[in-house]
Order: sequence, then structure tokens, then C-alpha cells
Amino acid sequence: MSGKIAIRTTDAPAPAHTFSQGVRKGPFVQVSGQGPVDPATNAYLFPGDVAAQTIRTLQNVKAIVEASGATFDDVVMLRVYLTKREDFAVMNNAYGEFVTANTTGDVLPSRTTVFTGLPREEMLVEIDAVAIVSA
Repeated sequence: MSGKIAIRTTDAPAPAHTFSQGVRKGPFVQVSGQGPVDPATNAYLFPGDVAAQTIRTLQNVKAIVEASGATFDDVVMLRVYLTKREDFAVMNNAYGEFVTANTTGDVLPSRTTVFTGLPREEMLVEIDAVAIVSA
């Protein structure tokens, strides 16, 4: 597998713009930033609830990772973008519950958290991922 392959799944929201849900090249998978969007309706979910938005966003990330041929255990990096610093503790608790429940063994993915503006006002969180497909 030498070329880039676009990852597509109906288990995560279709991209709203000119990018792929994810891209795989060799064993490397980059998941585009995901938000708290229902894959079936493309509606933004859980207004004002950063915990629920974090879980839905991670479910979307996981679906794209799995569509690439990887598993959540293959995720080596998650980047979290939050709109408000005061949401960090609530996001962190929801994130921790999801990641530990979906990781076998004791090696959790690396993470960076950034506070920034996001494309849609109702988005409190966006998350992207890097995974390496196991041989």
C-alpha cells in the first residue's frame, strides 16, 4: 500500500467540506477533526454539554479509525481542541472514561489539548487522531 487512501464510513459524519474523514498511507492513519455530530443526521448534538459532546466526538473518531483497518488500541495520539478553559475538567473526565474503556492494556494514547475557536458555535470540542495500523 504505497498511495494515500481516503477512509470513508457511514458510522461517522460525512465531511462538510473538502477533506476526507481520514487518510491512510501505509500503516499511518490520520483522522480529520471530528465534532459532536450524529452520523445519521449530521446534526450537532448535546448543546452546552461538553461531556456528552466529548463522548460523541470520540465515538466518531473511533469509527473512522476502525474503518481504516486499525483499532482504538492503534491510536498513538489524540488532539483535543476546546473552546473554553473552564470545560477542561469535565472534558478530561469524559475523555478518560471513554479512552480507558476502549483501550486494552495500560498504554493510553498521547494527547495534546488546545484552547481555541472552533468552526461552529455549538461545537465545544473537536478531536483528531493519529493511528498506526498493527501488522
